[in-house]
Amino acid sequence: MDLDSANTEFSGEYVRKTMSENKENIVEETIEAANEQVAQAVNTMTGMFEGVDTAVPEAVRELAEKTVTQSREAYENAKGAMEEAVEVLEKSIDQTGQGVAAINRKAIGIAQTNLNTSFDLAKKMAGAKNVAEIMELQSSFVRNQFETFAAQAEEFRTLSTQITTDAISPVTEHVTKSFDKIVTR
Repeated sequence: MDLDSANTEFSGEYVRKTMSENKENIVEETIEAANEQVAQAVNTMTGMFEGVDTAVPEAVRELAEKTVTQSREAYENAKGAMEEAVEVLEKSIDQTGQGVAAINRKAIGIAQTNLNTSFDLAKKMAGAKNVAEIMELQSSFVRNQFETFAAQAEEFRTLSTQITTDAISPVTEHVTKSFDKIVTR
């Protein structure tokens, strides 16, 4: 190893060691300075409020506690009311779904009845002996179908009315209970 290389290696190690020691000193000095600044700030703030009564008056504390209690009660009441409203809507939707299923069953039943009646007419007409008998069967069928259609329409009307009543019944009951609660307060 030559002299220049040794000097370069020695001086590089010396610089690293010196910088490392300086970093530690700089960090320690910075921390000490920051601690002194914080202590001075605390002393200044303490001095500013010296002699000032910073206690919260009892009336303010009581008002704050009362406000928190009332807010909690209002929240609980609102939460309970929302839960009741959701239950009412669920019942109403369930009733509506059941009603739709009932209407579908009724429509299928009516369609089957009408189809069977038409097949019976076709069978009777196939067994007719003359045109007069075919005309009589057709006339009788048409009269009976008008009466049947009128009865079926009445069944649909009655069922629809019942379904509507059942679907809005939970809502009506809820509104009535809510109104009664308001009136009794």
